[in-house]
Amino acid sequence: MIESVLTSSLEKGFVDQAPADFSPFSSAIMLKNQHLSCQLMLRVPADEKGMRVTLTLGGSAAPYAKWYNVRQIPVLFPTYGHDFTDDNYLRKTPGLYPDLLEPPHYRGRIQLTSGVLHSVWITIAPEGKLEAGEHTLTVRITNDKDEELAAHTLTLRMIDASLPEHGMILTQWFHCDCLASYYQVPVFSERHWEIIGNYLRTAVEYGQNMILTPLFTPPLDTEVGGERLTVQLVDVTLNADGSYSFGYDKLDRWVALCHACGMRYFEMSHLFTQWGAAHAPKIVARVNGEEKRIFGWDTDAAGEEYAAFLKAFLPSLVEHLKALGIDQNCKFHLSDEPNGGCVEQYRHAKAVVSEALADYEIMDALSSFDFYRDGLVSLPIPGSDHIEPFLEAGVEGLWTYYCCVQGKGVSNRFIAMPSWRNRALGMQCFKYDIAGFLHWGFNFYNNMYSVDAINPYLDTEGEQQVPAGDSFMVYPAPDGTTLPSIRLMVFREGLEDLAAMKLCAEKKGKAAVVAAMEAVFGDIRFDRCPTTSEQMLFVRAAVDAMLQSACEED
Repeated sequence: MIESVLTSSLEKGFVDQAPADFSPFSSAIMLKNQHLSCQLMLRVPADEKGMRVTLTLGGSAAPYAKWYNVRQIPVLFPTYGHDFTDDNYLRKTPGLYPDLLEPPHYRGRIQLTSGVLHSVWITIAPEGKLEAGEHTLTVRITNDKDEELAAHTLTLRMIDASLPEHGMILTQWFHCDCLASYYQVPVFSERHWEIIGNYLRTAVEYGQNMILTPLFTPPLDTEVGGERLTVQLVDVTLNADGSYSFGYDKLDRWVALCHACGMRYFEMSHLFTQWGAAHAPKIVARVNGEEKRIFGWDTDAAGEEYAAFLKAFLPSLVEHLKALGIDQNCKFHLSDEPNGGCVEQYRHAKAVVSEALADYEIMDALSSFDFYRDGLVSLPIPGSDHIEPFLEAGVEGLWTYYCCVQGKGVSNRFIAMPSWRNRALGMQCFKYDIAGFLHWGFNFYNNMYSVDAINPYLDTEGEQQVPAGDSFMVYPAPDGTTLPSIRLMVFREGLEDLAAMKLCAEKKGKAAVVAAMEAVFGDIRFDRCPTTSEQMLFVRAAVDAMLQSACEED
């Protein structure tokens, strides 16, 4: 005997649950180039012997479907605690949590242990190759004798329309040093470039279109006085007369690779240290024929020496970016997450770069409205739990971000959070015309302040630095490619929700789309997320119904 249910992608199955705990998912509407996922929950009753079963996909949608085993990952630190959480979590205790998606083992068979829930993730990606109309995906489970133990059918109604791009600028910080450390390869060796390309392609596949570009080793999550592994794309030479020369061969290769992988926008790494712009980033130069660190924690950001460097470097960089034809797709950072206590430091940093970067946007993640009000940041990126003053001020082209502390009320993607909370970002960004989204961790495989590297398969929170899952979205496959997480898949679903909403708005008007969504969900706000999978699915169903009607009218 086997217990099973086909359920939505918004559920997460823990090992101590049963298939009966999840609502069946039997039909859906989708667009021709959409990704649609569901899950198969399987269990052999505790009083019966475990078995190995075979999963077979059939129906007209089967050629466009692939499946993964959902692996349970150890989580020691699911949340920060009461002050940073609410009731909209799946669990708040250490344990095994579903997150990693692995390719099939045993030539497509699945090992089931008695009394233990096993989850299978199934994604359908027709890429425009399925005609409009009705299609099916059948999921058949058989034993070693090819006897059918269970079968499920998902009915799909394909709309005669395709999703546009989601329309936001999306960056999730890309940490080149973590790839070199994890795979034990020299920085910017041929193998390192190959691995970087693999990770870039994954990022683009899941909706990212902007890349953090390490002009110099990014001064992010670094212990005061410490250093991260050097990943510097710009070659610097300190000449005998005190002037500087700059080489851009590695930056040129970076830009070419990013373009080849589908990246469109570039964010230049921060020109000052995190949380206040008090110091210079680590910068290595050739001095008298030898490589030497010339700036870092011991450099006062307000000092004349670093200001002179920036006044030499930035005009040279801008000229080179123009020659590459990408300067209008570039944005710059000063300091990540400055706070109210460092306004004057930040003001000085802005003054140093203002002339050279007068034609470019300065973007920084922050929570204080003062930085925008006082004209210090042209492109503020407030945390989603501090966005209200920026919305009320009508900031044009507003971005938002979330990270480790946005765990109460707002959308986020911690492993302990339900997937519907992850996916909610799409409808929130649609209603409020959010132009861009930033997150700090696409592949951060270090502990707090980057003192040590970690194994992300065993440590999902950077040795209890942040709630599990905050610091990375992909797992490092042994061959230098990536393995996806449930969070990555669902985040893309939210982006595709956003794209569907924008398409629907073109046909029906934005006000009508928002009204239809709020008729089934209620007021859409950044501090209000779904509390069940059905709520999120109903929102998307309302949009799909409008799209289907519009296509039939066309």
